[in-house]
Amino acid sequence: MRLRIAARKTHKWLALLVGLQIVIWSLSGLYMTAVHIDTIHGDHLVRKPLERSVDLASLADPLAVAAGARSVQLDWIGDRPVYVVTDHNSERAFDAVSARPLPPLSKAEIRKLSVELYTGDEPISSTRLIRDIPGEIRGRKPPLWRVEFDHWNQPTFYLSPVTGAVITRRHELWRLFDVMWMLHIMDYDERENVNNWLLRPFTWAALMLALSGGWMLIYAFPRRKARASP
Repeated sequence: MRLRIAARKTHKWLALLVGLQIVIWSLSGLYMTAVHIDTIHGDHLVRKPLERSVDLASLADPLAVAAGARSVQLDWIGDRPVYVVTDHNSERAFDAVSARPLPPLSKAEIRKLSVELYTGDEPISSTRLIRDIPGEIRGRKPPLWRVEFDHWNQPTFYLSPVTGAVITRRHELWRLFDVMWMLHIMDYDERENVNNWLLRPFTWAALMLALSGGWMLIYAFPRRKARASP
C-alpha cells in the first residue's frame, strides 16, 4: 500500500513540475514536423539564378584588383559581370571588364533586384539599409539591405549592399518556427544550445514522470487471489 501511495505522489509532483513543458514539447514538435523544412527555409521565395556566360577574353585581369585581397570572385550584378574582392574587413565590387571600382548599390537598384528575385507578385512594402543586425539573422555582418514584401507571410530579403545577392531570407512561418525551436530546446537566449542547463533536468524529470507512470500501472491491475487448496 505504501509503494502505491509513493508512486502516486511521485507521479503527481513530477507532472506538476514538467507537465506544461511536455505540452510545449508536443505542440512545438508538431509544428516543426507539420510544416515542411523547405517551406521554412524560404527557398520558394527566391528565383533560381539565370545561367550566364561571358567571354573571358573580354574581362580584365583579376590581378589588377587583387592587391591586398583575401579572395577575388567573378560574380554578377544583374547582367554586369563583376569581380567581388574580399579582404579581412570588407567586400568591394569592381567592373570585371574595366576593373573600375563600383559604388555600393543604391536603394533603387536594390529594389529592382529584389523584385526580379522575388517569386511572388506582391509589391515591396519597405526597404532599409540596416547596421544593427536583428536577432533573426544573428551572426551576419552589417550593413545589409532589408527588403520586405506586402504579403501576409511578410517575406523579407536581406541583401548584400555590394552585389545585391540575397544573403538570407525570412518570413512569418520561419519566425514562428524559430520561436517553437526556442521553446522546444528551452534556450531562451541564443536559441542554439540543445544541451543547456535548463533542458537537461527537465528531460530527466520527464523520464522519471514516465517511469513513475509505469510504476503506477503495476498497481492498476487487480491481482488474482490464490485459490484455496481443497
